[in-house]
Amino acid sequence: MSKKALIIGAGGVGRVVAHKCAQLPEVFGDITLASRTKAKCDQIAAEIERPIKTAAVDADDVAATVALIKSTGPDVLINVALPYQDLTLMEACLEAGVDYLDTANYEPRDEARFSYEYQWPYHERFEQRGLTALLGSGFDPGVTNVYCAYAQKHLFDEIHTVDIIDANAGDHGYPFATNFNPEINIREITANGRYWEAGEWRETEPLAVHRTFAFPETQVGEREIYLLYHEEMESLVKHIHGLKRIRFWMTFSQNYLTHLRVLENIGMTGIEPVAFQGQQIIPLEFLKALLPDPGSLGPRTKGKTCIGCVFDGIKDGERKQAYIYNICDHQECYREVKSQAISYTTGVPAMIGAKMLVTSAWKKPGVWNMEQFDPDPFMDDLNRYGLPWEVVDGASFYEQLPQQI
Repeated sequence: MSKKALIIGAGGVGRVVAHKCAQLPEVFGDITLASRTKAKCDQIAAEIERPIKTAAVDADDVAATVALIKSTGPDVLINVALPYQDLTLMEACLEAGVDYLDTANYEPRDEARFSYEYQWPYHERFEQRGLTALLGSGFDPGVTNVYCAYAQKHLFDEIHTVDIIDANAGDHGYPFATNFNPEINIREITANGRYWEAGEWRETEPLAVHRTFAFPETQVGEREIYLLYHEEMESLVKHIHGLKRIRFWMTFSQNYLTHLRVLENIGMTGIEPVAFQGQQIIPLEFLKALLPDPGSLGPRTKGKTCIGCVFDGIKDGERKQAYIYNICDHQECYREVKSQAISYTTGVPAMIGAKMLVTSAWKKPGVWNMEQFDPDPFMDDLNRYGLPWEVVDGASFYEQLPQQI
């Protein structure tokens, strides 16, 4: 029997989730897409051959969200709004009695802090209500967590190190633009780097640690990767047994970093309010208004992404390395769902995570991260719904990564 989905958020990822859910009428028989601006939802709905419903909602307003949930009767709420709104949407799900899913951890508006410490304490409340909350069902976090669970189940007896590597080799033609929400993107990049090794967290200056890395696709090629902090590491250190080190790397062009340094130096990436013509404004929010809308990049972005995990560990008493990754083409994504690959690689796993919940493949009361479930049905659906993955010998890729920082 098909289920009902309520999608909150009508940006690039919301567009992908709506398209992909609509492609599975046997799973999602009724779909409602809601955001603060209903016109955005209507525009997306007009792109989809199958009818879906649209609504306006303020995701910061628990009562309004509860009212929408009760009027639409969903089996799952798919949160692809801003990470600032995770907690209000979780509260609404608890009050209305519906399962919850998001793609990124909660972030306070006034502090660039990336942690599950705000959401994990909801575990007992969701458990008592018999509801499931699935955290981080995007690509990274999300698919990368499932790759780790798959490696732990099938490829290794012990995993000693994980290096998560995210490359975007796409070109949108603008001098400077972010591929997803500028506020979230720039807050993430300008924060200190952070990785876990030998049982403790270690910090680096922002973007201070970097290496050249040769990716397994010629259209991605050699790219400079930079050490960042990313939230999936926080849960993976708890659930990957025998882990000794985990790091996260992302590619940036020199052009991007030059623009970012200038904006940072003049204060445009700040999140503290400043007085301007009698009003308090947040510089980063003003910068967001000036930059191209990430949702508009789809028709002009060309190239590919490559996101995956390089593992080192032990199998049958022997040292082993493996690399699990996905290659995604920006133009192919746009042809299918009118979004570029950054939105696609987040939106498809959000749909699959929702499918896991409504079909009860992953149904378990409480608050959970992706690697805490059986990876196999999710990995199968990645191949089925547009994000095929490869597993290759990881020795040559592992050798490119620094063993000491």
